[in-house]
Amino acid sequence: MKNKKIFIACDTSNISKVKKIIKLSQTKKLKIGYKFGLEFLNTKYGRSYVSKIKKKIIFADLKLNDIPNTCASAVKAIKDLKVNYLTIHISSGIDALIAAKKVSGKIKIVGVSTLTSLNDKKLKQTGHTRSIKNLVIKQARLAKKANLDALVCSAHEVPYIKKIFKKEIITPGIRLIGDKSKDQKRIMTPKKAFENGANSLVIGRSVTEGNIKKNIEKLIKSLN
Repeated sequence: MKNKKIFIACDTSNISKVKKIIKLSQTKKLKIGYKFGLEFLNTKYGRSYVSKIKKKIIFADLKLNDIPNTCASAVKAIKDLKVNYLTIHISSGIDALIAAKKVSGKIKIVGVSTLTSLNDKKLKQTGHTRSIKNLVIKQARLAKKANLDALVCSAHEVPYIKKIFKKEIITPGIRLIGDKSKDQKRIMTPKKAFENGANSLVIGRSVTEGNIKKNIEKLIKSLN
């Protein structure tokens, strides 16, 4: 089970809560990393705190989405944090993806396909005419062409995406059995997501809300 990688989403602006999440989620039974998004990294002391974390897998979920030069500059600007992963929207376009990858160095550039908060109906409201399945397939091909290191998609898309994109596939929208989906639309349990072919999972509220230690134990048990 140690080869199963779990990124715990530290979706908060509270440093004390992040410290608690990291302290109480330690386990030798899983490979644990920590995902920091816009909420935490945009706080007054969030960036500084992340820069001081040692010997942990750090996932900077900034979801870059801009012109090529700006995306490349943003990658360079975060290098001092020594993060392991950094996200960019595949919808930024092939030139932006290539530009970000070119200057990434040791940072793994992760292409974000279609957010798990969207379903086909919500996607069409944004102007897309493709189904989520067809759009994510198109995005996976772009990620492959840009030689990205990893790709984010929902666990529902993994079975056909892994035929296109052969590197690491990371799946958010993960919920333990009985947990509410809230703002996520395309969700799945951890065990089923790994069975579908995901390499890594992003789990937030199912672990960080309530008793963190018990939630980690519940997660481990669910994977057996």
